Formats: sequence, structure tokens, C-alpha cells
Amino acid sequence: MAKVFIYPLNSLILADLVERFGHKPLTIMSQVREKVTSLSLDSPPINITPEDPKLGLKYAAIEVPAGVRGRMSLMGPLIEQAEAAIIVENPPTDFGCVGCNRTNELIKYLIRSKGVPVLEVKYPESDEEARDFVNKIAEFLKMLPEEKPEEEEKAGEKESSEEEGKE
Repeated sequence: MAKVFIYPLNSLILADLVERFGHKPLTIMSQVREKVTSLSLDSPPINITPEDPKLGLKYAAIEVPAGVRGRMSLMGPLIEQAEAAIIVENPPTDFGCVGCNRTNELIKYLIRSKGVPVLEVKYPESDEEARDFVNKIAEFLKMLPEEKPEEEEKAGEKESSEEEGKE
């Protein structure tokens, strides 16, 4: 199972496709869920912790707008975990202020420069393009390595050590 970074980060369709092929999608929803359900947020209207701006500085300089650093504090750890990536070019959700746009450009730059396998596909505009879109993603996901879950590996190790003990 590979950890697959998807862009746009909130794409439910890409997340579902990645899961259907046995891999783990790295999405913004999981990061936000972790933030909301953790005990680190004392005041819900203030949705950052004192550590978040420091984490954002790891990815963007102090001169960069605070919104970029804030977004990168959520998205940066996902980029670090990524073992593969799927980037959709020109999705309709790709809009917003300059901070959002610069964050999107920074995310794509960081994931491309990481050296992991990256599939870049154009956002489909027709039914035919949508079929090609899904087929390309399916082929890419099938090529990614599948690992055994840790529990199966541990069970396999126990069995082999027990067999050695019997002999």
C-alpha cells in the first residue's frame, strides 16, 4: 500500500479511486479531521495552535503571506509522507486569492521535486475524457508497489520463528 498524495487535496473522487486500488490517499480532509478532533485547539474560533506557524515556516519563508504558511502547515506533512502523487491540472476548484494560488503552485513544485512517481492528468471536460482520466489513474495505481499490512508481516514473522523453533 502506497501513500498517494492527491491534488486537488480535497478531491473525493481521487481519494475514492486511490482507496479502491488498495492505497492510502493523503487528503486535506484527514488533516483537518485530526486538527478538529485533537485536544490541541483550545478555542475553536482560533483554529491554529502555537506550533502551526512554526511548522509553516519549514515550507515557506517569513515574507510569504501568512495564509500560505498556514496552509503549508497542514499540507506540508502530507507532501513529506507521499510515496506517489496524482496531480490534476486545471481543476474547477483551482481558484482563489493570490495566497491560495501561490500555495497551490508551491505544493505542486514540492511534490514534483520530491522524486516520487507523479501522474499529471488534465481535468476531463467530456465523458470520453473522463473515461481516459479514470483509466490513466487506474494504470498508475496498479503500477505502485503493494505492501502487506504490518499485522500480516508480524504474523508471518511469528510463523517463521515458530517453525524454526520446532526444527
